[in-house]
Amino acid sequence: MKYVLVTGGVVSGLGKGVTASSIGVVLKACGLRVTTIKIDPYLNTDAGTMSPFEHGEVFVLDDGGEVDLDLGNYERFLDIKLTRDNNITTGKIFQAVINKERRGDYLGKTVQVVPHITDEIQDWIERVAVVPVDGKEGPPDVCVIELGGTIGDIESMPFIEALGQFSYRVGPGNFCLVHVSLVPVLNVVGEQKTKPTQHSVRGLRGLGLAPDVLACRSTEPLEEHVKAKLSQFCHVPVSNIVNLHDVTNIWHIPLLLRDQKAHEAILKVLDLQYDGKVPREPELTKWTKRATKFDKLKTPVKIAMVGKYTGLSDSYLSVIKALLHASVAMERKLVVEWVPSCDLEDSSAKETPEAHKKAWKLLKGADGVLVPGGFGDRGVQGKILAAKYARENNVPYLGICLGMQIAVIEFARSVMKLRGANSTEFDPATTSPCVIFMPEGSKTQMGATMRLGSRRTYFHVSGCKSAKLYGNASSVDERHRHRYEVNPDMVPDFEKAGLQFVGKDESGKRMGIVELPSHKFFIGAQFHPEFKSRPGKPSPLFLGLIAAASGQLEPLLQRSNPTTKACSISKVPKLKLYPTGPVNNPLNSLVNGLLFVSDQLREEKAKIQQAPSSSDTWFRHF
Repeated sequence: MKYVLVTGGVVSGLGKGVTASSIGVVLKACGLRVTTIKIDPYLNTDAGTMSPFEHGEVFVLDDGGEVDLDLGNYERFLDIKLTRDNNITTGKIFQAVINKERRGDYLGKTVQVVPHITDEIQDWIERVAVVPVDGKEGPPDVCVIELGGTIGDIESMPFIEALGQFSYRVGPGNFCLVHVSLVPVLNVVGEQKTKPTQHSVRGLRGLGLAPDVLACRSTEPLEEHVKAKLSQFCHVPVSNIVNLHDVTNIWHIPLLLRDQKAHEAILKVLDLQYDGKVPREPELTKWTKRATKFDKLKTPVKIAMVGKYTGLSDSYLSVIKALLHASVAMERKLVVEWVPSCDLEDSSAKETPEAHKKAWKLLKGADGVLVPGGFGDRGVQGKILAAKYARENNVPYLGICLGMQIAVIEFARSVMKLRGANSTEFDPATTSPCVIFMPEGSKTQMGATMRLGSRRTYFHVSGCKSAKLYGNASSVDERHRHRYEVNPDMVPDFEKAGLQFVGKDESGKRMGIVELPSHKFFIGAQFHPEFKSRPGKPSPLFLGLIAAASGQLEPLLQRSNPTTKACSISKVPKLKLYPTGPVNNPLNSLVNGLLFVSDQLREEKAKIQQAPSSSDTWFRHF
């Protein structure tokens, strides 16, 4: 097993997560199977109880793990499925060691940071690194480990010591350290300064770790003499110094690594070169096209993001990425209009009139409205007003988790005239509890007590927009994170009033997807579709929102409908594979085609080979 450790120096927020993900992309493009581990030095056992303002979004995995947002970067970049054990925290390590001590596993020894904590860290890494995450059998080839925080932080000291020991445990040729550092430019002198990186590397060496590769962050490309100076003072070959300067979008980072031969430097340290060459040159054609396509997009699509954490974009990182994936697929330039939900409320008109006016202007100027998940009652009324505006004005709307519950409450109040309709989360004494607490939940224990992880939702209404977007699938597996759900006792009344619950769980009692059939695009999902969106495979619901907001929904639904695909062969007259000439009836033509004599088939085969796109289309339809 080979290990690549990514550390950071000088300041936080340099992009270690994106760097680690990009290293994984390049190594995967070289033909290697890659897994990842994120180490967070905080004492929380997981990210589930942390505020989005404090730590950004909480990313949810298939197994229900509530983890750091960087694991979302890993899954999106590498198209893999991680587990909760791929996120190591100080809390998890300490808890595991204390549990062993209580069982008597240490046989009366004094339990200490060294060796017990450090051994637990190393054992955890070795155990998780061999677990396949790409759907294939057998262990991966390389594990990319990201150490959170900045070198010198007191919280990360046990991990630094453990990783220093680990480099000796796995031996030379199996461990590569990539150190991400900052090369700033001071406006006064206008030159790139190497001192911060020099000090960072010196501190790293003092802790027992020496970098094999330097990844230098800067606003502009590094000058050659700066690289030479870094090489001299940091004891790293110039060929092993890569520059990650600012780019137009993060999909360019793997391309920067490839162009600077970072994979060759890493694979050489890991002893994975054969006759001085890498296993294969990185194949990143699709990645390059996507990054280039993003930069060329001109036609904007405006999406109003209505939430209470709009002051920190990382609070909705996966939602933004899912919107981005969908907008690129629909060839639109994404413009996110951040609308603080509190500013939409009537009370804001009196207290902060300018903010109120601005919020409503942004909402009304958007092509689509998205209300993401959240907790607590602050800003809820503003979200309800946003859902009402979208419903009444036929503006495309997507509600996620709380956003779906908000849409249901608004419908009950405005259409069904249930003035007191609410969620018991916001008003426990409501006379019309549209949304209720889940029976298996806990109101005393906060961590890991929600409905979490991948759950199956079955479509109950054929031909609905959601089912079409998912390719007319009978069910979908998406990730959940919620404590409250739509009250099943009120569902018949909602459906009589025109609101359709098109997706439900296996029992039929838990509502998964809601639609308003009379609306252009008004969909709510109790799950979080953003967690499974990928750059090359956008989430269907986000794709539908962007398509509806840009006037492309009907063509998208036709493309997503397998029945439509089967009939579309009539639009391919160039394939004269039938004695009757152009295709009129797909089934009759197929039968006639099968009766062709062998020499005619050989002749047509040669023609098909000259027009592969047409032949591919034909065979795909059947």
